[in-house]
Amino acid sequence: MDLGIKGRNALVCAASKGLGKGCATALAREGVNLTIIARGRDALESTAEEIRRATGVKVAIVATDIATEEGRKAALAACPNPDILVNNAGGPPAGDFRQFTREDWIKAVDANMITPIELIKATVDSMIARKFGRIVNITSSAVKAPIDILALSNGARSGLTGFVAGVARKTVAHNVTINNLLPGQFDTETLARRTRAAAEMQGKSFEEINDARRKTIPAGRFGNPDEFGAACAFLCSAQAGYVTGLNFLIDGGAYPGTF
Repeated sequence: MDLGIKGRNALVCAASKGLGKGCATALAREGVNLTIIARGRDALESTAEEIRRATGVKVAIVATDIATEEGRKAALAACPNPDILVNNAGGPPAGDFRQFTREDWIKAVDANMITPIELIKATVDSMIARKFGRIVNITSSAVKAPIDILALSNGARSGLTGFVAGVARKTVAHNVTINNLLPGQFDTETLARRTRAAAEMQGKSFEEINDARRKTIPAGRFGNPDEFGAACAFLCSAQAGYVTGLNFLIDGGAYPGTF
């Protein structure tokens, strides 16, 4: 299926690894030129070269922290008028909410709510002027089913979700859509890091924790970043112009509800 976005330009955040990389790769396969952002230059350069070899598209890199004002300025200087924006940032740490300080909350909100809002604000009007724009925010399944030890993420990402619900109804008349992708448990470094931390806290092996988590998923496996990227690419497609303000949960069936 031709998604109708060949030659478009995308700004993809936190794209050197994991879900961000999956999204960047899927867009590149559709002929989209990329500007990819991450903090680690080595991983970023490796990913950019991998995507160039596989797809032949143009891939620019910006090694910066997108959660800072300076980082956002650098990203937008490299790609000032993207047709596609994929917002993504590392999630805040887990823990008991009683232990979090005001600074912890501010940092979480800054990275996972304010940063994507600032990037949307900086790019949406040019999308409206061109009568094409696709914005996808990578949030978390915790928006749909809050996780008690992820209070920082629950709060910050739910705030972004509320913002998107309003503005997405204003932009869609101009063929500019804004949607959220809510990942469950995917086979990424982030999941491995959390599994190691849980194993240490519970005095169990990595394999025990990993197997127990896998068994909670009806699909019987963790997600693959490539399949997550494919979902992102469709939401960025020409065909997805009638889809906006929605939350797409991708979790292998782990969420037990009907709605």
